Amino acid sequence: MKKYLSLLLVLMLSIGMLAVAGCGGEKEPSGQDAGQEPAITKLVVGSETAYAPFEMVDEKTGDYIGFDMDIIKAIGEAMGVEVEIRSMEFTALIPALQNGQIDCAISAMSITPERQQAVDFAGPYYDSGLIIAVAKDTEGISTLEDLQGKKLGAQIGTTGADACLSVKEKDPTTEVKTYDHVGEAFMELQKGGVVAVINDFPVTDYYVKTEASDTVKTVGEIFLADDHYGIPVQKGDTATLNLINEGLAKIKENGTYDEIYAKWFE
Repeated sequence: MKKYLSLLLVLMLSIGMLAVAGCGGEKEPSGQDAGQEPAITKLVVGSETAYAPFEMVDEKTGDYIGFDMDIIKAIGEAMGVEVEIRSMEFTALIPALQNGQIDCAISAMSITPERQQAVDFAGPYYDSGLIIAVAKDTEGISTLEDLQGKKLGAQIGTTGADACLSVKEKDPTTEVKTYDHVGEAFMELQKGGVVAVINDFPVTDYYVKTEASDTVKTVGEIFLADDHYGIPVQKGDTATLNLINEGLAKIKENGTYDEIYAKWFE
């Protein structure tokens, strides 16, 4: 009896080992070596899609369009990967990367030391800078010093908001109002709720030219001119980082980047 039990035990152990070996083989991606990361076939991309001309919604089709949208789609095409855009608030982008909800983000996001502690950046892919916008009839404002003690507006979580807070640090009587979307800040400026809005120059310039040339103007010089936009990915995600950087290099080399730039800024 013990002999038969021993044979039965050996048989069961053998079957178990074969089963485990079979499972391991199924988990390994086809055509890939053990330990190699699976190939990326799709990028889920987060963006705050109300920041023209970088990202916006086409009123006729409902599609996401703009400089950033064209850039990330071109990168996807160059690298042979599908691109899915998910619209979300700007302040939600980095948390969404950290919890794995998205693979990367493209949303006119400046590369800053604070953000580099939380995410890794591909790029940079665009040089920006900040500008002050005021009502058309406003006089006597051209620098940050001229804004001390006044009501200022900016989009929350942006370098423009940081600039407003730097003014407040020098003069605590300065009032800073932040908004979920920069369009809300511009509307408040037009209503007289704030004296000035600090925001990225290309976005402010586009807004003035297309929406408010009779009511809003930019003043002074572009500052923070070394402001560079990058494409953030989850900290340590070298596979996605390398893919985006390689795709960006390809579209710059083949002229696609220049075509997209000319389409939106020239």
